[in-house]
Amino acid sequence: MIILKNGKLIQKDGILEGHSVLIKGDKIEKIVENSQVDLFDQGEVTIIDCTDKFISPGFIDIHSDYIENIVSPRPIIMMDMNFSLRETERILVTSGITTMYHSISLYPFEEFGRKAIRNPENVYKLIDEINKLDKEPHIIHNRVHLRYEICSVEHKEEIKKLIEEGKIHLLSFMDHTPGQGQYKDLLVYSDTMVSYNDKLTEEEIKKDIDEKQKRKFLSMEEILDLSDLAKKNKVTVASHDDDTLEKLDFVTAIGAKISEFPINLEVARKATEKGLWTVCGAPNLLLGRSHSGNLSAREGILDGSLSVISSDYYPSAMLVSLFKMHEDQGLPLHQMFKMVTSNPAQAVGIDHLVGSIEEGKQADLLLIEKSNGYPAIKLAMVDGHIVFRTSYRHDN
Repeated sequence: MIILKNGKLIQKDGILEGHSVLIKGDKIEKIVENSQVDLFDQGEVTIIDCTDKFISPGFIDIHSDYIENIVSPRPIIMMDMNFSLRETERILVTSGITTMYHSISLYPFEEFGRKAIRNPENVYKLIDEINKLDKEPHIIHNRVHLRYEICSVEHKEEIKKLIEEGKIHLLSFMDHTPGQGQYKDLLVYSDTMVSYNDKLTEEEIKKDIDEKQKRKFLSMEEILDLSDLAKKNKVTVASHDDDTLEKLDFVTAIGAKISEFPINLEVARKATEKGLWTVCGAPNLLLGRSHSGNLSAREGILDGSLSVISSDYYPSAMLVSLFKMHEDQGLPLHQMFKMVTSNPAQAVGIDHLVGSIEEGKQADLLLIEKSNGYPAIKLAMVDGHIVFRTSYRHDN
């Protein structure tokens, strides 16, 4: 048995002090008052003093393409995928992420194809590697979030097969066609393209926009077919970059439960009204703005119209952003933590297993301390195993 003694327990309705968490095997056995700990201090027991530290559920990240940067650190480079996944696990756990839905993008290869990892052949290989990893010794829970660009019409049957095989755990439909969604502002799209290739001319960008606006997309019937299959196989469906109220009608029609990165406050509010979980990125919170010029995550959270924080592309931003919103904006700390624990767990249907500190749930837990002005993960447990532990040196 492991006992986390005398920490500040971050729970869904507040922060509980004067209590300890007892872990037996892979589960949270009990939550008891500190005065009762001695009753359980018998046999093989490890007691960890958590005084002045926070005990939190492990973070659940449902949208992050960070793995793509590790597998393909340069546009034409591909590192070994199994090694890259293991390296990514080590990085993620130091940021408090104990369940990661690796966001794998399936585009036509010429679409945002600057990195080799976005070659569809490599996408399928990475999906297989992620699914194999949890059958081997590993650190965190690894899941697949397939980001399916709806112009990838030729991949529909392969995606259906992967869903039926249980290899996809979250499915989002994306449309990055310039002139709508994330790139509603064509100037933002042009600047983005130039950031990837500064040799592009204005004429080439105009041609690119024209070609992408004219290409073939999945039909409504095909999207419904995929979403129905996903739901049948208990895979949550999400939309991406919702930019109009009309698109939200489409989103709810296909049975999506998540609206990722709504473009503006009006859409975010309406998505929340419709009962959708709304996702923002932690880097947006730290920067105070969207890099695409869209909705500020701070504004959306303060408005109450955003409910889930993902790491997006910068894992360490999650933990810091929670404390920043608490300290700078006065939001209750437990409310911020729900956005990376119980809310995403509910969004993807795993809240019966993880996402909160409750008896009987998996012991995916974090020990957090403010050090040098920043919050830091001091210890992480996954399924009752201590998978990460660190402390700062204090040299004289």
